[in-house]
Amino acid sequence: MANCNGSCEGCKEKCDAPRTEKTHALSRIKRVIAVMSGKGGVGKSAVTALLAVAMKNKGYSVAVLDADITGPSVPKMFGVKSGVGGDGTGIYPNKSEGGVKVMSSNLLLENETDPVVWRGPVIAGMVKQFWTDVVWGDVDYMFVDCPPGTGDVPLTIFQSYKVDGIIIVATPQELVSMIVEKAVNMARLMKIPVLGLVENMSYALCPHCGEKISLFGEGKVEGVALKYSLPILASLPIDGNIAAACDNGKVEGLKVDYLDSAADILEAGLPVDAVE
Repeated sequence: MANCNGSCEGCKEKCDAPRTEKTHALSRIKRVIAVMSGKGGVGKSAVTALLAVAMKNKGYSVAVLDADITGPSVPKMFGVKSGVGGDGTGIYPNKSEGGVKVMSSNLLLENETDPVVWRGPVIAGMVKQFWTDVVWGDVDYMFVDCPPGTGDVPLTIFQSYKVDGIIIVATPQELVSMIVEKAVNMARLMKIPVLGLVENMSYALCPHCGEKISLFGEGKVEGVALKYSLPILASLPIDGNIAAACDNGKVEGLKVDYLDSAADILEAGLPVDAVE
């Protein structure tokens, strides 16, 4: 627009001007994958952590930006308890035992159980700072754990970050399919590609015969995938080992392959070597 001042804050004009904020001068992030869900309680953070571990196991430099400011869980999953560093240059993320870089609001609190009682604009401001002020260094794949829904924070992420693709996490219930469509439509509105869907809690395995049991009925996510021509990247079972590992900060030690094929798709579809 002729009168554009470069700031999208409060702007009512519709244009194709880039809305992304610049990262820190010492951050070199090649690919950014946002993991979102239309509602809470679907295991989005666990899927984010498992994807990060899968890409780390492939030999990539990986980071997880925990954008769920009021409900952060990523540090606990990776066993990261201490805070973050900082100096006149910027803020430095913490690292897990396996070398995954982690930034989260919980790492800025005196006690991890302290609540973050902030209004939306303040939360959005912190989400931006995690992108602009943190010295991430060299990162091949950054996974952004979005809060559930399609509100302020996901909007801030999609407008401020250079997001290369979105993965949507859902569960099999019929109600969820409507919520998933909202998330898909938000991504399309923001003109960010949806890389695929992950159905969590898809089934349970009988401990005696190994039969798959659909505790929530047959999944409805496949219908949404067909409607929008999206791949289902993975179907994860209800697995007590995953829950225990996340609770005990041992997600990097899990020996599961549920998301290996999704990691292969990310690697094939988003080749970091092709990025300048």
